[in-house]
Amino acid sequence: MAVSTNDLRNGMTLDLPEGLFAVVEFQHVKPGKGGAFVRTKLKNQRTGAVIERTYRADEKLEQAIIDKREMQFLYRDAGDYVFMDTNTYDQLQVPTDQLGDAPNYLKEGDDAVLQFFGTEIVGVDLPAAVELTVTETEPGLQGDRVSGARKPATLETGLVVQVPLFVGPGEKIKVDTRSGEYLTRA
Repeated sequence: MAVSTNDLRNGMTLDLPEGLFAVVEFQHVKPGKGGAFVRTKLKNQRTGAVIERTYRADEKLEQAIIDKREMQFLYRDAGDYVFMDTNTYDQLQVPTDQLGDAPNYLKEGDDAVLQFFGTEIVGVDLPAAVELTVTETEPGLQGDRVSGARKPATLETGLVVQVPLFVGPGEKIKVDTRSGEYLTRA
């Protein structure tokens, strides 16, 4: 489906000859002399690389139709992640490399929104924060009360985050899925 550069919006996905790109930022520029143009910052959905492009005003680009499906993560199977569509109950095996950083935050039974372009998965929408259990961390030393001191902690998904000294093994913590940082105890 062709879309005009005048109709671009942040988050819109474009199917360009170079690949599948999401509009990160755009700016409509009308100089005093000459024709108007649109300056864009585009992020490659497959590689994550960001490029900048300039288009004439009212130039036509191909918009990609992204299908978002609510899925539940069931279990891991030999390196693949098995999801179930919550509407049709169909199961889908997804290779780890198609999920990006999502495996760091997914545990069995969690919900996620998978973004499909045709049959290819191009992204995963996770909640802003997830609760994970600390499986391994060093004990905080008695008397070590430096304000804001941190130590590494391994979580149930294998992700390692920096946590405050008072957090111990077996505790549930909230982790920000956008930055991968500790937020608070759960």
